[in-house]
Amino acid sequence: MSGIPFDQTADRDYEVLKPVGPKLRRIQAHNPGPFTFTGTGTYVIGEGEVAVVDPGPRDEAHVAAILKALKGERITHILVTHTHLDHSPAAALLKEATGVATYGFGPHGSGAGPDTPVEEGGDMDFRPDVEVRHGDTVDVGGVRVSAVHTPGHTSNHICFALDREGALLSGDHVMAWSTSVISPPDGDMAAYKRSLRLLLEREDRVYYPAHGAPVTDPHGFVQAFLDHREAREQAIAKVLADGVETIPEMVRRIYVGLDPRLHAAAARSVLAHLAEMVDEGRASADGPATLRARYAPPGGSIG
Repeated sequence: MSGIPFDQTADRDYEVLKPVGPKLRRIQAHNPGPFTFTGTGTYVIGEGEVAVVDPGPRDEAHVAAILKALKGERITHILVTHTHLDHSPAAALLKEATGVATYGFGPHGSGAGPDTPVEEGGDMDFRPDVEVRHGDTVDVGGVRVSAVHTPGHTSNHICFALDREGALLSGDHVMAWSTSVISPPDGDMAAYKRSLRLLLEREDRVYYPAHGAPVTDPHGFVQAFLDHREAREQAIAKVLADGVETIPEMVRRIYVGLDPRLHAAAARSVLAHLAEMVDEGRASADGPATLRARYAPPGGSIG
C-alpha cells in the first residue's frame, strides 16, 4: 500500500564514530527496537570544534563512547531534535561531563497548545539552555547550522540543516527505514503533513535521520510519505463507510499482517488521522477524538 522506497540497510556497529558526509560523523547507541530500528544515531557536526546532535537515551556507556571518540576535540553545542526518550535524556549526562549548553525548541509539548495534555514516552526532564526557533542559526567551527521547525512527530521537533553541505539532520521526521509515528496528543497529523510540505520547498540533497540509512532522494521520498498518508486516510474513510466504528477494529482491517508489537502505535496513527478528519469535518465522533471513541462518516449515526 505504501509505495515508499524504504531502505532498511542495517548498520549494527555500536559506539563507533564513523564519517557519513562532509563535516558529519555518526555514532550509534546500542538501543535497537521496533521503534528505533538498529538504534539512535548521534551525529557529530564539524571537526575540532563540534556539535553533538541527539546524545540519545540515558545511557552512560553511550555518553562515554561519545566522549572517548571525540577526545582531542571540543564540544561546543549539544543539539536536540526532539524530546523522546531515545533522543534527549543523555543531553544532561553530556552537559554534566562537558559544561556545554543544550539547544532545542523547548520542553516536551512546548510546541503544542496550552490545553494539550502531555503523553507517555516524552522526556519530561529536558529543558534546553537555549531555545531555538525556525530559521535560527549557530556556527559550529565554521559550519553553519540552521534550525527547521518540523512539528508533527512531536510539537517541538526540529531538523538541523548543514546549509552549505546541502544536508539535513531529519531526526524522526523523515526516516528511510520506516514512516514516523504520529501519536496524539503531542503528535499532530495535520502539522506533520505541513512539515513534510515545508521540506518540499527546500533544496536539501540528502537527509540523515536519527535511525537507519540516509535518504538520498529527499523530494521523492517526502512526496511518497504524503501519498502514503493520503492513501491511509482513504482506507480509514472506507472502513468508516463500511460501518467500522472503533479504532482497534480499524487497525485489524487496515494493517493486515502487522507485527503485533506495533499494533498500539498503529492505533495511535489511526487516531491521529481521525483527529484531523474530525477537525476538518471529514469524519464524526461520539465525543473528543480518543482511542476509545466511536467514529462514523460525516453526519453518520454512531452506535
